[in-house]
Amino acid sequence: MEIRYVRESRTYKTSRIFPTDVNNHNTLFGGKLMSYIDDIASISASKHCRQSIVTASTDSVDFLLPIRPTDSVCLESFVTWTGKSSMEVFVKVITEDLKSGKRDIAATSFLTFVALDENRKPVIVPQVIPETQEEIMLHESAKQRAEMRKFRREGSKEFSDHLQMKFPWE
Repeated sequence: MEIRYVRESRTYKTSRIFPTDVNNHNTLFGGKLMSYIDDIASISASKHCRQSIVTASTDSVDFLLPIRPTDSVCLESFVTWTGKSSMEVFVKVITEDLKSGKRDIAATSFLTFVALDENRKPVIVPQVIPETQEEIMLHESAKQRAEMRKFRREGSKEFSDHLQMKFPWE
């Protein structure tokens, strides 16, 4: 079985917050941050498996602090755990006040990606080996998140069976 270290998938992205990026509270629009998160997480997943990938789920995006126009926002992502063809990716969002230099964790997120072959069929991904304390902690707690993901997905499928697909004008 092929293995890779967490550090091999580690990816960073830093952005400035512009007036067009903020909402009516003058903080970064949540959808914009979610787009950044999916983008960087997909790069980490691709670096880990070196295959085409698809987002299977966004488990959570926890907005912890508002991100202001005076901040830069730095996203760090890496693969924390792998299944057979799936990869859990953790994204940490760090703000930095560009005047004072003060940094804070503004958000965290877990996403799952699946590796696909050229026929869009799932393929086996390398196992991941954590090294740092943070990586080990995330790796050791990943199995519990995977079980919650599976339970939530089954519930979502069951829930969707009860939803209508007709438009009101039909």
